[in-house]
Amino acid sequence: MKLRPMADNVLLKQHEAEETTSSGIILATTSKEKPAIYEVVSAGPGTKDVTMTVKAGDKVVVGKFVGSEIKLDGVEYKFVKQDDILAVVLD
Repeated sequence: MKLRPMADNVLLKQHEAEETTSSGIILATTSKEKPAIYEVVSAGPGTKDVTMTVKAGDKVVVGKFVGSEIKLDGVEYKFVKQDDILAVVLD
């Protein structure tokens, strides 16, 4: 099943967390905190008032408690408005 966001909505996928700390300690699955970095899966076309500036493949930072979460085919996704994106991660 595929999803296509409408208007200025953006579909995000959780960016995987590091498995070890910088000192080499391996983290258990239950002690890991979800990162605030997500990958854009797809973005809506925008509206007459909002021009979309993110595109599929961008890595972005969003707040912890924004958006709506959905689980599809065993993968967790998050829908947010483009205004909820705090920053684009530049490599």
